[in-house]
Amino acid sequence: MLDNLRGMAVFASVVGHGSFSGSARELGITTSAVSQQIRSLENELGVILLHRSTRKLSLTEAGESFYEAAKDVVSAAEQGRIKVNQLRDELAGSLRVATTPELGVNHILPALSTWMAAHDDLSITYLADNHYIDMIDERIDIAIRMSPTINDSTLSSHPLTDVRQMLVASPQYLRQNTKLQTPKDLADHQLICIEIMKDANQIDLIQTETGKKTRTKLNSRIYTNNVFMATTLAKEGHGLVRMMEMDIKKELESGELVEVLTGYQLPSFVLYAVTLNRDQQPAKITRCLEVLKKYFHAN
Repeated sequence: MLDNLRGMAVFASVVGHGSFSGSARELGITTSAVSQQIRSLENELGVILLHRSTRKLSLTEAGESFYEAAKDVVSAAEQGRIKVNQLRDELAGSLRVATTPELGVNHILPALSTWMAAHDDLSITYLADNHYIDMIDERIDIAIRMSPTINDSTLSSHPLTDVRQMLVASPQYLRQNTKLQTPKDLADHQLICIEIMKDANQIDLIQTETGKKTRTKLNSRIYTNNVFMATTLAKEGHGLVRMMEMDIKKELESGELVEVLTGYQLPSFVLYAVTLNRDQQPAKITRCLEVLKKYFHAN
């Protein structure tokens, strides 16, 4: 099939130039290679396409009919090439972004909203899920991931911002329960477990002044796989919760949630925009990354 398509392109070029030599110059191959392509095409089709003479070439009846089809094939291929170039160089086509529901609502949509409105030729799909999404299987252009590091040679990682973990609770909960002054006091408290986190009910703390590390496993009776649910449960006084600072910025500013054990730190993460490792990224991906970096550096 591929040889037939190549032969059709050569045939259309020969007819267009009226000679084998003119076609050879355009295609950058030898005249004998052009002649061979035409012979192979004629043998495959079982008809003669061209009358050859010392003075000129002329089309047979079959050749005239086939020339129209060959022109259409060459035209379609050229249109396809132009379309691909447009998708590579312009903000058009489709863009698929994978994120978590919390990051999507609180940060990714605010970051990209104005940019989306300015490029209405771009079709954007957001996949919001707390589970790992395979970028190749789901045809993802950009994935937003939170991790200490990204170790995958097939991916390019673009750091957006450092993310701090916090242990928080509502003022109501803190008033009604034992005072929290040291990690030992955590034994008297309940943790709202977010099951998508690794070791969900385990808290690693580092004392800010001394660097001393403490690992504590908390009691838990409430579990969820959703950060929005965990935030609401904490606001309503059902326990402590381990959260990313960027996910509860509004609640911290309003005082609905407050940080506990402020003399200690939890391990931090980095928020990355991840793309497939390519020599050249389409403009839509490059520009989207630029907008995301600008947003997170400004916040």
